[in-house]
Amino acid sequence: MVFKKMLSAFGVGGPSVDTVLTNPNTRPGLTLDGQVNLVGGDAEAAIEQVVIGLVTRVEVEGHDTEYAGTMEFHRMAVSGALVLAPKQQLSIPFQLPVPWETPITDVYGQRLHGMTMGLRTELAIARAVDKSDLDQVAVHPLPVHERILEAFQRLGFRFKHADLERGHIRGVQQTLPFYQEIEFFASPQYASTIREVELTFVTSQRGVEVILECDKRGGFLSAGHDAFGRYQVSHADVDRVDWAQVVDGWLRETTSRYGSLRSQYGASHGHGRGHGMGGMVAGAALGVAGGMIAGEMIEDAFEGDFGDFGGDE
Repeated sequence: MVFKKMLSAFGVGGPSVDTVLTNPNTRPGLTLDGQVNLVGGDAEAAIEQVVIGLVTRVEVEGHDTEYAGTMEFHRMAVSGALVLAPKQQLSIPFQLPVPWETPITDVYGQRLHGMTMGLRTELAIARAVDKSDLDQVAVHPLPVHERILEAFQRLGFRFKHADLERGHIRGVQQTLPFYQEIEFFASPQYASTIREVELTFVTSQRGVEVILECDKRGGFLSAGHDAFGRYQVSHADVDRVDWAQVVDGWLRETTSRYGSLRSQYGASHGHGRGHGMGGMVAGAALGVAGGMIAGEMIEDAFEGDFGDFGGDE
């Protein structure tokens, strides 16, 4: 018995955890439903708590360095302290709210190249090795996101890559410590003025703040530079406007009226990169529903698990 307890302390013959999602597909502002299934090990185990958290891969830019790290950005305890008897089976149901600013990972059923998302389950065991589980999650766009992405497609832009940048955009109210950049190659009709466009959504319960960063080509007497535009839309506008016309207007306005304004770089976090967006249009930031916990960089064994579902190839 003493030997079994010693093995259990090292994670041998200890309890196991397996999380089952009712549906791994969700959208910002909705929920992820499921249950955490626990099975007792060879000996009685004192569980301190069971926690679930959303994790993703974030690009971090520091002093002359850039690297990708795994970040947990939203977590919730699904159980407090409990005692799990040997071989006991226990299921704990949960409903995890998905933050409004959660980045989009899938469009038209396809994973966006560069995006990863998972739900991690932690089983904290007193005086023993923590057990954990990782499940793939797919975050689909809200209707207003879909309309804007469709508009870029209709205008001939080609999707290039998507990633998450650690930091805050100056002047934009964010609850998460990163923002998503969805990159497009310019379509032929814009190719004379724009090389690429980076699209960022900062979503709240009321609407979406849309940030455009256009890689503008240089002219005969001017160097190329980035031009920024910032626009606000309501969820209620989704079926009221011609989005291709709206996006075309945004692009033309961004590259002409604000084309001479350069970006200012200044991260809100010491180790992150945040576009200062000093050249963006000023505007009242949308209110954001609910405060999320600050993100925490996690460097652990879960880094490798993402390779199975959508890491960079």
